[in-house]
Amino acid sequence: MEAHPDMTACQSRTVRNTWARRPALFVPLLLIMLWTGMGSARAERIKDLASVQGVRPNQLFGYGLVVGLDGSGDQTTQTPFTIQSMRAMLTQLGINLPASVNPQLKNVAAVMVTAVLPPFAQPGQLMDITVSSVGNSKSLRGGTLMLSPLRGADGQVYAMAQGNVVIPGAGASGGGGKAQINQLNSGRIPNGATVERAVASAMMQGDAIDFELHIADFGTAQRVAAAVNAQFPHEQPAQAVDGRVVRVRAPMQANERVSFLARVEDIRVDSAIAAARVIVNARTGSVIMNQAVTLEPCAVAHGNLSVTISATPAVSQPAPLSDGKTVVTEKTDVKIQQEGGNLVMMEAGVKLADVVKALNALGATPMDLLAILQAMASAGALRAELEII
Repeated sequence: MEAHPDMTACQSRTVRNTWARRPALFVPLLLIMLWTGMGSARAERIKDLASVQGVRPNQLFGYGLVVGLDGSGDQTTQTPFTIQSMRAMLTQLGINLPASVNPQLKNVAAVMVTAVLPPFAQPGQLMDITVSSVGNSKSLRGGTLMLSPLRGADGQVYAMAQGNVVIPGAGASGGGGKAQINQLNSGRIPNGATVERAVASAMMQGDAIDFELHIADFGTAQRVAAAVNAQFPHEQPAQAVDGRVVRVRAPMQANERVSFLARVEDIRVDSAIAAARVIVNARTGSVIMNQAVTLEPCAVAHGNLSVTISATPAVSQPAPLSDGKTVVTEKTDVKIQQEGGNLVMMEAGVKLADVVKALNALGATPMDLLAILQAMASAGALRAELEII
């Protein structure tokens, strides 16, 4: 391992093993407790556990131009599509520019417009839109989006967008300096789009409605079906199709079906305890585990490895009356030190608090826990599914 050439006299640095820290270091484990007890469950409404199949939003997108910028628009020499779009819009307005004219616009920016069409949206309804620059515009602040069609995945136009862009940021530059708060190339237009076409819903078709659980679980599906049948003992309308879908027979009349769905969604269900799972975010070092995680008895040794590099400048002088030159060299000293880790006995834990206490006894950082948990899972001591994101 070579020392950095800019290292000064008696300067040293320590490179520590990525997965090892000092055993004495104590960093609390970041935990999110998803349930309050191992043997208890919470009563939740069906509307919080599942959604009605077919009742869903739809993504819309479109392309447009933002005008009225204060010299912060696209540099048209580098974004020719902005000029092409401007020519096309002017042609629709009856203005034809000669082919030899190439306007250098500074107050126009090409943007992508995105929106979410909510379920049961009807023509004339307003919805918010997001406007994002696709060129090299410096800022969309103060701009106005020209009339732009918003299309769905089928290519049909479902809404028309237009309005003043609201940018939740600020920026200034001058004298070679620049300061900026938040993003200036993306903004929102509240109520900036008008729905032009409704999306047909399959909810009113057929004699049954499917409820889709947000998290597939056979126990929860069975409990949802049992709770619905208990609410309607004579009809017994619900049955669990699989771990995700619960099918419920519903009235055919529209008003009766809506009333029926309102009653079903408010039914409370004792949700099942989730499967034991540990989620590790390798980028941030966060470790998250739910209440069902347990440990089997095991022993863990956690050590520390450090590499220290010291560089000392050395001056080499030439002989008197010679043609030599003074040369500065470096004397490098590399030391590798490995501290022995203590073998820690971790007893079986049946509660989340016991698991946290056992892991904290190692004195490991969250990044260390990533390697430790992986090894424990491989050894069969961690009774949980380990997921790394």
